[in-house]
Amino acid sequence: MQYITHYESPIGGILLAADETGLTGLWFDGQKYFAGRLDHAHLNQDEHEEKNTPVLEQAKEWLTIYFSGREPLVYPPIHMTGTPFQLSVWKILQKIPYGQTVTYGEIAKEIAKQKGLPRMSAQAVGGAVGHNKISIIVPCHRVVGTNGSLTGYAGGIEKKVKLLTLEKADMSTFFIPTKGTAL
Repeated sequence: MQYITHYESPIGGILLAADETGLTGLWFDGQKYFAGRLDHAHLNQDEHEEKNTPVLEQAKEWLTIYFSGREPLVYPPIHMTGTPFQLSVWKILQKIPYGQTVTYGEIAKEIAKQKGLPRMSAQAVGGAVGHNKISIIVPCHRVVGTNGSLTGYAGGIEKKVKLLTLEKADMSTFFIPTKGTAL
């Protein structure tokens, strides 16, 4: 059973989803890949219920602290589901410190090292990052292009800039691309 609730953040509405194990989704309203399996057009009422569970309450508390400009120190339990490759990328995302960024290439090098491979595709990493179902808490917004491009955020470039600015990340070397698939 999936439980859902809504949270109104300073930068837009958020849909939260959880099961009995932990948080399964956190999406900005209207973002790319919005609500994954919880797509309202195909929603089976037997599979979800709008209800504030303890996990969802913890996630809302985390978001309130985060949007106040402070780093939350206690995380709600999360329950990520995906391919083994996606899960390995998302695990690396969870280690990116508050207010700091890493590149897709750096994550690709880490995955290659873990798997004993000579190299890994940064584009493959980008695909996994883009399909992260738990935005903000699993901080995919902290991943940038090697050249400083603020590309590849399913919630939109504007939200990525606002989140990094809220975290007081050094934005001096970043730029918003003028063309591309992630705008």
